[in-house]
Amino acid sequence: MSAETATPSSTDRPETLAVHAPQPEIRGSRPLGVPLHQGHVFGFDSADALAEAFESPDAFLYSRMGNPTVRSLELAVARLEGGADALSYASGMGAINSVLFGLLSTGGHVVAQRCLYGGTYAVLTDLAARWGVEVSHVSGTDPDEVRAALRPETRLLYLETIANPTTRVSDLPALIAAAHEAGVPSVVDNTFASPLLCRPIEYGADVVVHSATKYLAGHADVLGGVAVFKDAELHRRIRHHAVEQGAVTDPFAAWLTLRGLQTLPLRIERQSASAAELAGRLAAHPAVAAVRHPALAGHPDREVAARLLPRGGGGVVSMDLAGGREAGRAFVEAVRLASLSVSLGDVRTLVMHPASTSHRQLDERALATAGIAPGTVRLSVGIEHVEDLWEDLEQALAKAL
Repeated sequence: MSAETATPSSTDRPETLAVHAPQPEIRGSRPLGVPLHQGHVFGFDSADALAEAFESPDAFLYSRMGNPTVRSLELAVARLEGGADALSYASGMGAINSVLFGLLSTGGHVVAQRCLYGGTYAVLTDLAARWGVEVSHVSGTDPDEVRAALRPETRLLYLETIANPTTRVSDLPALIAAAHEAGVPSVVDNTFASPLLCRPIEYGADVVVHSATKYLAGHADVLGGVAVFKDAELHRRIRHHAVEQGAVTDPFAAWLTLRGLQTLPLRIERQSASAAELAGRLAAHPAVAAVRHPALAGHPDREVAARLLPRGGGGVVSMDLAGGREAGRAFVEAVRLASLSVSLGDVRTLVMHPASTSHRQLDERALATAGIAPGTVRLSVGIEHVEDLWEDLEQALAKAL
């Protein structure tokens, strides 16, 4: 009898029976949801099969190297993004670190847009200090600027589809093409857009990363990350590093993320529409000095957004309050329905002050260069009724005047 179907003998003692619980075989039906495989070790029938499993992402032996539930998530996100394969991680930063460490080495060079998620900025700064990896920052809008920044030692171009928190939209086709002309691969953080609004691989991206904590899972109960790869060879290369780094997804977190993916199309449509509506109203409020959302006519990247984000500009709105830092503090503490939180992409509306939280690693000069003002507030719009959200924002803005 095989190891997978073996059951304890009726003559085994209680101590043995307690360890070896029966595993019923499902016949004549199938689970409609992806099963949760919480176990982290798997048995084999032969030594050769165990040895071969070490090299395959679809053979499961130990959950650091692969798990059926986690693998379902990887394949699901890869299919959504149009990639060849994917790797799942314990957090978005796990995905970003794994990709950067897999592509970079001492003395390498990175071209990255100026406005990046604070965690990514911190990792690149640390790599510069400890590995001698140099970073050249570009606007994310001009391919000639990318060409001018490229060097023989450049190893990757790093972009965000929609920048955090300024909502600037990168001209992915033009920038990625400029990098590819020099044989440089591109990495795109697609967290803000999700694959429902933009699929960077269609524009040439080699790797797409997500904080699955955000829109993919969507319910503030998961920490996770995913990296999707355009080709299988790059996937194998990064998987080698990922397995040894050990920043793997817990199966339960993967199962929850798979549950979240089922409602992603509905959530992102509602959140994008509500964000665009609220951005238009905020632009006319006297307490607000500036508003940024890709759907606004006055957005600096409106033409690019219309091409790359035809289904919506996402659920994040960035606004600068006229009263500066103190106004920003008063606003985030005055909201009633929205929650003061550092995350985004949740079914609940969240607000935060980037300069003192997600981008606290940046000094005043770096903040200004990234387009983050002292009074910048990031609003991640949830799925609540838009009129209830507007009433909450109005009363909080009144206290920020």
